[in-house]
This record gives sequence, C-alpha cells and structure tokens, in this order.
Amino acid sequence: MRNRVLLTSLLVCSIIFSASAKKKTKKQSYIFKDVITNPVTSVKNQQASGTCWCFSGLSFLESELLRMGKGEHDLSEMFLVKKSYIVKAKDYIRYHTNMTFSQGGESGDVMEMIAKYGVMPEKEFHGQNYGEKMHRHGEVESVLKGMLDAVAKNKNRRLSTAWFRAFNNVADAYFGKEAKTFNYKGKEYTAISLRDELGLNPSDYVEIGSFSHHPFYTLCDFEVEDNWIHSKIYNLPIDEFMKLMDSSLKDGYTLLWGSDVSEKGFHSREGYAVLPAKSSSETDNLEMAKWEKLSKKQKASGLYIKEQKVTQESRQKGFDNYTTTDDHGMHMVGIAKDQFGKKYYKIKNSWGEYGKYKGYFYASEAFVKAKSMTYMVHKNAIPTALKAKLGIK
Repeated sequence: MRNRVLLTSLLVCSIIFSASAKKKTKKQSYIFKDVITNPVTSVKNQQASGTCWCFSGLSFLESELLRMGKGEHDLSEMFLVKKSYIVKAKDYIRYHTNMTFSQGGESGDVMEMIAKYGVMPEKEFHGQNYGEKMHRHGEVESVLKGMLDAVAKNKNRRLSTAWFRAFNNVADAYFGKEAKTFNYKGKEYTAISLRDELGLNPSDYVEIGSFSHHPFYTLCDFEVEDNWIHSKIYNLPIDEFMKLMDSSLKDGYTLLWGSDVSEKGFHSREGYAVLPAKSSSETDNLEMAKWEKLSKKQKASGLYIKEQKVTQESRQKGFDNYTTTDDHGMHMVGIAKDQFGKKYYKIKNSWGEYGKYKGYFYASEAFVKAKSMTYMVHKNAIPTALKAKLGIK
C-alpha cells in the first residue's frame, strides 16, 4: 500500500449543518457507540513516510501479543522497513528494475521480514539517522532507488561485487546500524530470539480477500503493484469475507486491514467513512426501510447517508476499473453503531492522534464491504469447517 502521505491535507471534510430560521446554525455530527473494542497499544505516527504497511502490521501484532497474554510491547517499525528496502533491492536488480521499489508494501511484507530477521523494540532502533525529528522517506527512497538504477544501467552489463555492500552502507547511513544484541526487559536478546520469546510465528497468519477473477476457496495471487513479494491470499465470497471479519472481532481477534481511502465518503478529520449512494436505485431494501423509519428531524439533519448496495459484482468492478485502489494499511479493532443503529467498524490509523477520535475512525459496513482490499488474521480465528475448506492447517 502506497498510503497517500498527504491525503489528510487533500481530503475535504464535509461538515453538515442543521438550518433554523430563528436559531443559530448548529453543527451536526455522528455519534458512535462501541459495541466491541479489542485491546490495542498506543496510536503511532508514520509521518511523512509511505510505510503504513509496517505501522499497521506492528500495531496488529502488538494487539496479538496482548491477546496472547504476552504483555504490552512497542516494536520498531523502521527495523523492518530498513530490512524490506534491503531485500527489495536484490529483487529490483534481479528483475532488471521491472518491479516496484518504493516506500509502499503489503501486509505480507511484515511477516516476511519478521520470519527472516525477527523484531526489535522501538527504543533500540528508531531508524532516523538523517537529521530529522520525524520519519521522512522522500530522500531515502530517491537515493536508494537512484543508486539501484545506476547499478542496473551499468554499461558493462555486469554487476560489480561491491554494489550490494555499498547499498547496505547507504541504508545504514539513513537508518543507522542495528545492534546484534540488546537488553530488553531485563534480558539479552537478538532480533530472532526476541521474536521467538514473544511467540510471534508468521506462519500463524493468513490473508483473506474476495475477488471473482479467481476461484473462491483457493489460495491465489493478489495483483497490486506493491505486492512485490508475491504473497498469496485466500479467496472468499464477499458474504463469507464479511462474516469471518465479524466473527474474528467478536472472538477477540483484531485484523490487519487494507483499504481504499481516496474516496469522497472518507472523512478523516471527522472520523468516519461511508459509501454514499448516488441514486435510490443504488440502495437496497434494508437501507430504504431504515430511511423511512427516521423522523423528519433526523432526515433533515443530513447525517443519515443512504449508502450503496454492495455486491460481489460491484466490488469486482471497482477493483478492475481502478475506482477501488490499494491505498492504505490500517488496524481494524472493533465494531460500533451510530445513533441510527447502522453498523461500523472501528479502525486504528497510523497518522498520530489525528481527527475527532484521536487516531481512530469508523468505517461503515458498506464502505468496508466495497473498499476492503484484504485483511490478515490469525488462522485460529477461522472456523474449523472453513479452515478445512481452504486447506489451512
């Protein structure tokens, strides 16, 4: 996910007012009530870096550690980001630059890097060795990619024995060198031994999608540009995709969620995301029934937004015609309802304590159904019968 770093400054937040001839106009807002909220660690900030995939991934795993009774931990995003740049560099050269080399990534990248390199605490590796107080990867990406492009375009058409060593040195210059061993909570660890001590097993996690261009109930490709490691997803029909999401949250599991957030219905500052219907023909009977039950005052407030009816076909169309894009990785932590009884999913973001809900927002069921790309979950959250059908052991 590339994560639009400047998205929050480009999105226009819609604030709806209730008109009154005699009284001063009052600002209206959604009122959300959490139904399920699973344990989480503090909200982090990816700042000016396109590394949502890692911030959301480690937020997800920190919640997993809480769920497993391992206590609260703050793990280093930049340790895994640095390692991903290094692994990605070899593939970029091997593919003669015909692949993505950027700040972006996917959920699978987190698990791939942890499987290879382990984890480090944030206090041991901040990854900001370039004179900035915040994460800024514009120059980092440009310099690293520029170096690789120069290596690939070498007129001798033969790689030197120094290029990868030189690349590592540049990565060290920007991110810093990680210690081989470190003390953490009274014990000495390596990144691998800390991973094992915490019980983080990347093979315990699976990624779920819903795309009709692949057979359902199979392990298939996820064809987005930032999936440079070619991680696979289990493909479910949309209703089962949503059902598994709900049951996982109800059973105490959180989800590593990828979605399109470049939508008119995504209001980051106001803390909600909806999927407005353009016409009554786009809504379903349930949506219209809810609308009819509202009072005149509620209808006049403009807050109840009639949403699109989402089907497998409409969802697939959005993916195929680029109106649903691979924008942002986030952490889904719970379920909520608004004042009209409509269902929402509680999302933890990685833009700091931003917006009305200090780093969280609520995405409607229609928005999630239409705009989800994939989600990752612990395989134990999957019901036994479905696990067998998918061939998950």
